[in-house]
Amino acid sequence: MSSRIAVIAIDAVQPRVVADFWCNVLGWQVLEEDAGVIGIAAPDGAWPTIDVVPVPENKTVKNRLHLDLRADGMPTADELERLLDLGARRVDVGQAPDATWVVLSDPEGNEFCLLSRTAQEARPDQ
Repeated sequence: MSSRIAVIAIDAVQPRVVADFWCNVLGWQVLEEDAGVIGIAAPDGAWPTIDVVPVPENKTVKNRLHLDLRADGMPTADELERLLDLGARRVDVGQAPDATWVVLSDPEGNEFCLLSRTAQEARPDQ
């Protein structure tokens, strides 16, 4: 037996802003809201889900854990433009100038990466 990732938690000073951002990025929806924690999930209810948790302090250092995204059903350049239009920002965390991924942050500075290969290129058998 093993464990399974059920929920990824993201701390936020403004949970609604961060939850709405990730819902738009992933095509997800708000699942529940309880005691300020906003749970979001894929429409089909697949795991993992994301809980956006209220905290009093702003982010101050680079994340130790982050999400890596792949464009799905569109070219990576188009997905990058879409993410930037949704409010993502490019960030420099020390990546090499020739890195094959783009480092971005959500509205509160939580880093994530957009990988160069699309979901279809990474898993052509699917």
